[in-house]
Amino acid sequence: MTSDEPLARPTRTPDRPTGARVARWPFDEPTMLAPMEGVTHPVFRALTAERGGVGVVCTEFVRISRSPLSVRALEREVVKVPGVPLSVQVMGNDAEKMAEAAGVVAAAGADVVDINLGCPMPRVVKKGVGAAMLKDPALLYDVLSKMRAQVPGLLSAKIRAGFDDADDVVAIARVVEEAGADFIVVHPRRRADFYSGVADWRIVRTLKSELSIPVVGNGDVWYAADAVRMQEETGCDAVMIGRPALRNPWIFQQVRDLNRGVTPFRPSGADLFEHLLDVRVRYETIYRKTVGKMKELIRYVGRALDDERAFSKEALRAETLDDIMAIAERHLSPLPPEALDLDADGSLKLERSGSAALPATAA
Repeated sequence: MTSDEPLARPTRTPDRPTGARVARWPFDEPTMLAPMEGVTHPVFRALTAERGGVGVVCTEFVRISRSPLSVRALEREVVKVPGVPLSVQVMGNDAEKMAEAAGVVAAAGADVVDINLGCPMPRVVKKGVGAAMLKDPALLYDVLSKMRAQVPGLLSAKIRAGFDDADDVVAIARVVEEAGADFIVVHPRRRADFYSGVADWRIVRTLKSELSIPVVGNGDVWYAADAVRMQEETGCDAVMIGRPALRNPWIFQQVRDLNRGVTPFRPSGADLFEHLLDVRVRYETIYRKTVGKMKELIRYVGRALDDERAFSKEALRAETLDDIMAIAERHLSPLPPEALDLDADGSLKLERSGSAALPATAA
């Protein structure tokens, strides 16, 4: 399947014993690159897609307000990578404007139109959008159903487990389903949690058992083996990976290798340095200010080194790209694969993965 081929809504399989209808995952790979503000721009999406293993790449969210829509600006978001479907995420709470925006990006060639129902940031929630919409099921249904009417292809929603608590997560997910979404992505933390604690994968498992549309799990999939384990423990149809893809640019390739029974690639420090060189070249061709973007990436890449953040701290103090790259070469190039926490299983266990078997107090 190429990114230029139109994608139909998922076909549904015969009823399960419970009577619920089940839809099949419509993409070749059971993985998604998560939408991340300031990160999942076209350059980063292309870098991720080129390594292989990712089923869908997502844009950062596009804020839709009550102001007149800029069709040209919306169409500019639909920058596709050959061979990899694109999801364009929109965020807002004005049903008519959201429907109009959804129709524009769908007509421009987006393979999926997604609504952001999970952003926990105070500046977003204060405006009644993102995770704040989880508190208003009627508004949520109105917005999604109107978007559905304007999107001939795939429509999805990315939610959190709830705003202040997770008691209503099934009810919220059912609203998403009833409004016509083709699949749902769940980050199993509440808005109140932001990114603290451990993602409770049991919520993913619960939604998979309750819904008839595909469910995508997201949260604390720091290693490729976590993605496989999440599917095994929750039954989810696919796994969305965000911050861990910044830390490990080979994670989607490793997930694919594990699913195919192939020994996953394990990068060395030299491989990681070559990746940063590639990023620098590409960023410099598009962005005027690249030092900040490189430092943002290094904040995550540095987490794969068991060096008490020595590399990250030195690189983040640097003032120029040349200095950053010199520091990266000195710290990274000599390192063998065993010195990095970038293997598929996470042998050094520098990150805390999510779990579907948490104690009751973790919910």
